[in-house]
Amino acid sequence: MEKRILGKSGLEVSALGFGCMGLSYAYGPATEKQEAIKVIRAAYDGGVTFFDTAEAYGPFENEKLVGEALASVRDKVVIATKFGFKEGIVNLGLDSRPEHIREVAEAALKRLNTDVIDLFYQHRVDPNVPIEDVAGTVKELIAEGKVKHFGMSEAGAETIRKAHAVQPVAALQSEYSLWWREPEKDILPTLEELGIGFVPFSPLGKGFLTGAINESTKFDSKDYRNDSPRFAEEARKANQHLVDVLGQLSEAKGVTRAQIALAWLLVQKPWIVPIPGTTKLHRLEENLGGAKVQLSTDDLQNIEAALKDIEVQGARYPQHLQANVGR
Repeated sequence: MEKRILGKSGLEVSALGFGCMGLSYAYGPATEKQEAIKVIRAAYDGGVTFFDTAEAYGPFENEKLVGEALASVRDKVVIATKFGFKEGIVNLGLDSRPEHIREVAEAALKRLNTDVIDLFYQHRVDPNVPIEDVAGTVKELIAEGKVKHFGMSEAGAETIRKAHAVQPVAALQSEYSLWWREPEKDILPTLEELGIGFVPFSPLGKGFLTGAINESTKFDSKDYRNDSPRFAEEARKANQHLVDVLGQLSEAKGVTRAQIALAWLLVQKPWIVPIPGTTKLHRLEENLGGAKVQLSTDDLQNIEAALKDIEVQGARYPQHLQANVGR
């Protein structure tokens, strides 16, 4: 797989990364450990060198899984993890106090079975801690050799600027896809100006863009999409038109909806690295095929024309979580 550099950081990764969250968290029961290891190793064998986890995924179990799965190839991969929630639990709220960042770093190093964190993201901006203090703490961890690069997630443009002035931000991780294009307004221009890479999570719209979900789909009781306004039955019904149009475009191209969606992201900027995740080997193979799809200028114009009048219905998060994004 081709490699990309995240902005001006010098951090080289595969053009597609792998989001490990769903193996342990958010989409129902955790995948059986050996099966999850098999999926992560298959991603590596398929050319992926960039793996994304967080203390909050599990919590903690996903980091242990990633550490074990990649132990034998640790020097050949880039592992990203995150800090920023109290006790690593999303529903307990935010905590980016400097002493907590240090605690998370030390614990993550042990769980990942490594001596350095390649990319350490602030999971969400904490309004109670000046971003300069957050960036300064990560700068110290970098100087100590415990972290290589600083990242942010779902941060607003002004906060990114403030952090970047203290410690250069290597990458911003936020949602971006054919059904969430909000970053094009302020975020992408800011990242381009500052030389920061962009790592879109949910590049397949949490599965919706694949065509595998419709208004009658029933999610597992532990699946967080049950609480997402965008996945309410009426919203799914309204948003089906986007999937139908994507189906027509992919059929004409001889590829799948997922592959079109990933190829579209890759062509937007050379410093964009999507991180699709999956628990299934056949879906992994399909996603990796997205890196090989070539979209012509005509293809891109056809996509824009077909989607320009489609307005996606429903907020991305329930209200208490929506408040944490874009700060």
